[in-house]
Amino acid sequence: MTRSFKIVVLAKQVPDTRNVGKNAMKEDGTVNRAALPAIFNPEDMNALEQALRLKERFPGSKVELLTMGPPRAADIIREGLFRGADGGVLLTDRKFAGADTLATSYALSMALRKMNPDLIISGRQAIDGDTAQVGPQVAEKLGYPQITYAEEIGEWKDKMFTVKRRIENGIEIVRTPVPAVITINASAPVCRPRNAKQLMKYKHARTLTEEHDNEHNSYLPIHSLDTLRITEWSVSDVGGDEESYGLSGSPTKVKKIENIVLQAKESKRLTSSGEEIDSLVKELISLHTIG
Repeated sequence: MTRSFKIVVLAKQVPDTRNVGKNAMKEDGTVNRAALPAIFNPEDMNALEQALRLKERFPGSKVELLTMGPPRAADIIREGLFRGADGGVLLTDRKFAGADTLATSYALSMALRKMNPDLIISGRQAIDGDTAQVGPQVAEKLGYPQITYAEEIGEWKDKMFTVKRRIENGIEIVRTPVPAVITINASAPVCRPRNAKQLMKYKHARTLTEEHDNEHNSYLPIHSLDTLRITEWSVSDVGGDEESYGLSGSPTKVKKIENIVLQAKESKRLTSSGEEIDSLVKELISLHTIG
């Protein structure tokens, strides 16, 4: 009998860091997400594709997304549904706000205990932080084995998955039992586009908060809403130590955000003489470019 799996994809709605402006940071040092366009974190898309491929290979498997953010982060769940996911959970509560990687991984791990998946897949890192810490921290908090820098989740044999890792000096093949946490590289296959049938089926999927929002009032009959309801969980739903969530549970603080654009202003042409090379090295050291 073929094994089926319950798979949860950790996904994040991130500010588009290509459009960082003067209002990108609040006075308290947190990111002003409302001032930036929001997108699906790119490497989480790679993770979603790996999950959907597993669903196709193992009939009966289910793929759900888990994301944490403000109510508008429900867009992430919908994007997953449009591509073939079966559902998702949005962690949304003011007490989650301002979380660094430590507080974020704590919230996600508490929700994952409740969801109880066989496999947790996420992108290697988010473009608004570039720390690559959340996936490994979740694994540590749950006590699960972890594989990072994964490029492909291969065969299931002897109750273990074979995983291909893309590392600095080549490729590494490793195996893991489940439950496990796997983080996916950008070098993995890109996510498939939206499916037209899935789009038509789930375009009216809403959280309860969105249903109460006049901007998102649905004209669908009441009996249809339950099948299109995106699950929302607050701190009270996942439990745990409230001091470990949000700003109170975040030892890391953002001091400043800047948008740096590198431009070539001038150039120098050097000969192969030792004197000119020595002069260049001294200049680079004085500018703190090297050394």
